[in-house]
Amino acid sequence: MSLNIQVKHFKSVLIVRLQGELDHHSAEKVRNTIERELAQESISHLVLNLADLDFMDSSGLGVILGRYKKVSQLGGKMLLCSIQPSVHRLMEMSGLFKIVPTYEDEHSAILACGVAS
Repeated sequence: MSLNIQVKHFKSVLIVRLQGELDHHSAEKVRNTIERELAQESISHLVLNLADLDFMDSSGLGVILGRYKKVSQLGGKMLLCSIQPSVHRLMEMSGLFKIVPTYEDEHSAILACGVAS
């Protein structure tokens, strides 16, 4: 299965919706897409919506941690939302939740960025 990436901007928040599988085959595509979007001056925060992400391996964890570091260096927040149970388990085992905050849904994550809806 492949990975589809949908990108949306809401004020200073970059919203990235991932659908499919985030693995070593698709990690670079995700990294490059997010880096290109973060290069825009108006973007401060990143919300990753994982509602339709069915699978993720350690390459995906690396992409998430790398983007977290990048957004933090820019003075912004990175948040995860709508995580599927199978992906949630991997993230929990890796300790990712101790670093990156998670929210039930996209709207809650956007609000947590301090951007009024």
